[in-house]
Amino acid sequence: MLTLREIKANPDFQHMIKEANHYLSEKGYTEHGFRHVNYVSETTSRILKELGFDKKTVELGAITGYLHDIGNMFNRKHHGISGANIVYTELRRIGVPLEDITKITTAIANHDVEIGKAVSPITAALILADKSDAHRTRVNKKDSTFIHDRVNLAIRDSKISVDPEEETITLSIDYDSSISQVMDYFEIYLYRMEMCKEAAKYLGCRFRLLINELELLGHVNYQEK
Repeated sequence: MLTLREIKANPDFQHMIKEANHYLSEKGYTEHGFRHVNYVSETTSRILKELGFDKKTVELGAITGYLHDIGNMFNRKHHGISGANIVYTELRRIGVPLEDITKITTAIANHDVEIGKAVSPITAALILADKSDAHRTRVNKKDSTFIHDRVNLAIRDSKISVDPEEETITLSIDYDSSISQVMDYFEIYLYRMEMCKEAAKYLGCRFRLLINELELLGHVNYQEK
């Protein structure tokens, strides 16, 4: 079985992650390098594990999270699709079974806000992990007036937790409103939070967003749908 350790030991993937982060940094985006992909890898696999998925699915989730942003080395637009194509080619080259490749690349191709949709457990977990990673440590220019940077600078802490018994997935954010207003967060992240809500629903859970311990996304009765 392909493992995350093997992927991390691959110098080609290491190089592409560095190049993707460099490109986005030059364009003025937040950090998308090893800190981000390691967070997304760990969080994707943890969500799947805590919801009871098998060991192989959990490992493929970890690999997917680690490779999900490689397409950014070409362009930000539709980077999920370009990244999926790159990863498909590389994994085929090293002899990974096609069944595993398609699970990984389908998730990568569907994590992007422009066209993404939860179409598998790995995709859903990846969306939740990726969209939950907003934090002041990701800001490259601390004196930036760009709203995306200000919002991230305002986030002192963020964590995502899973409660299988209550069937909830909760994103908790500690937010400094003296740096940026909470409404600024929603201006940027509202659609991403809607993606998270749909991803949680795919996994049979309710998505909760807590900002400074206040629940800002309400209950949805999924049994009616």
